[in-house]
Amino acid sequence: MKEGNTAGAVRIDEMEAEVFKALLWFVYTDSLQVTEEEDEDVMCQHLLVAADRYGMERLKSICEEKLCKFVNAATIATILTLAEQHHCDGLKKACSRFLGSPANLRALLDSDGFDHLSRSCPLVAKNLIAMSALV
Repeated sequence: MKEGNTAGAVRIDEMEAEVFKALLWFVYTDSLQVTEEEDEDVMCQHLLVAADRYGMERLKSICEEKLCKFVNAATIATILTLAEQHHCDGLKKACSRFLGSPANLRALLDSDGFDHLSRSCPLVAKNLIAMSALV
């Protein structure tokens, strides 16, 4: 196909171009492309969603393993939401370990991210509130 000719182009919705490039890289090389560390967690989040969507279990597993290392106060709400929505048991366990600290649990409950978590995964939010009452 000639560059600039979009007649035969395939449109991929709901995925950023960089994420699609990383997805294709994985398909052809069976490895993740090395990215800047500050963006690695965000890229892994997007790739996990894409891997789940397209049934790419190996990629999903790699992203899940990498995301376990990025669980912290700034990412916990987003990562826990992803773990719940995409059935990532290892990631859920990493989040649970992090939230085992009463200070971390309280920080999550007081964060803006908790509002998103509550809307996306109301049962998880309810369980976290119940957990906080026990601490």
